[in-house]
Amino acid sequence: MPHTSLNPATNKLLQTHPSWDARHLEQALEKTHKAQQAWAQTSFTQRAKVLHNVAVNLRARRDQYAATITLEMGKLLREARAEIEKCAGVCEYYAQHAEEFMRAEPMESDAGKSYVAYYPLGVLLAVMPWNFPFWQVFRAAAPALMAGNAVALKHAPNVPQCALAVEAIFHECGLMDGVFANLMIEVEQVPDAIACPHVHAVTFTGSETAGRKVAACAGQHLKKCVLELGGSDPFIVLHDADLELAVTMAVASRFTNCGQSCIAAKRFIAAPQIADEFLHQLKTKVEALVLGDPMDDTTQVGPMARADLRDALHGQISDSIARGAVAVTGCEPVEREGFFYQPSILDRVNPQTRAWHEELFGPAAIIIRAAGEADALRIANETRFGLGSSIWSKDAARAEQLAAQIQAGCTFINGMVKSDPRLPFGGVKASGYGRELSYLGMHEFVNAKTVWIR
Repeated sequence: MPHTSLNPATNKLLQTHPSWDARHLEQALEKTHKAQQAWAQTSFTQRAKVLHNVAVNLRARRDQYAATITLEMGKLLREARAEIEKCAGVCEYYAQHAEEFMRAEPMESDAGKSYVAYYPLGVLLAVMPWNFPFWQVFRAAAPALMAGNAVALKHAPNVPQCALAVEAIFHECGLMDGVFANLMIEVEQVPDAIACPHVHAVTFTGSETAGRKVAACAGQHLKKCVLELGGSDPFIVLHDADLELAVTMAVASRFTNCGQSCIAAKRFIAAPQIADEFLHQLKTKVEALVLGDPMDDTTQVGPMARADLRDALHGQISDSIARGAVAVTGCEPVEREGFFYQPSILDRVNPQTRAWHEELFGPAAIIIRAAGEADALRIANETRFGLGSSIWSKDAARAEQLAAQIQAGCTFINGMVKSDPRLPFGGVKASGYGRELSYLGMHEFVNAKTVWIR
């Protein structure tokens, strides 16, 4: 099957790209492996020069790359511009700090001298999603390349133009030929890529179902794997929250990228004292959102990325309403060209609904009414996911105590969950394992080698 680039706002075909056969894949990975051996011998200064060049390129052609993102997966153009800026930033961050993160660490032992040294693993297979088609790639590639690894990218099949653009950027900015390779392969070929002896580790961002398959395959071949999977992030609004701030951030967190983000706020858990007012203010802001052409800077909610994703979301919402949830606003597809869904709110979501248990990956907020603080904490943890979380309260010290009890990879207090190159990012439970970003993310794909000298 060819890789098909489709405009989600119009349902019009943009381009198709043929998939590789097994021989083409094997040759590409062999080339990447050989290139990595040479790249590993370069200095941090040489590697940093390449990443600085990449950052300059990204900013110089920001609007061009942003338009590719918007046309291919429907992200608002201004959000796509911000994504490109963020990619430039992560390149600069690791160009500046990689040598420090990779510096050998002295360790006391019975030796005359002993230390831990960090060396690249080899070729990292990066299986990446469509929702942040540049950022997800760069946040994995920047630390991996600075560590001396090579990267083989298997991107989502609906964003082939983004994948080719990223590959071209690295090539144009001085990266050795083959050190970053875009693999134009089918999902069914991923196990073959993982099994290939030229691949040494795997990073995957995507659904829980696909992540389990990737982890099983990586485990079968004894290859290091990091998974960043789905999330159903709790957004806990306590009785003393600044409601204006909480509602404003709730809308931003839930409806950015048309709600198609793993770390979007998805479950709004409201204390009984403020639940009605929180819902009232949220409804007012959600109904004011402007839905339309993602290329138009006045638009606030664009299309979903694919028709099947829109239909799946509507199925979850319809089933939840049938089981007792209350449709406050929206909750229907939009009758127009493209894959649009109305910005939606479900109230009184209960444990019998799919919305309670499943991740809603689209422009739909769900309200869960807690009996109190302890109940809000229970509800927050009553999920198989554990990616991000946030607590909204004027008592920051109390919120910090509650944060320690939330089962998630991060908790933000009075702030929207986001990824930052300076902070480790990842989840627990069914949201995956391992960390990206910060020095921890860099150390995921290195050989931490003990050296002992008599």
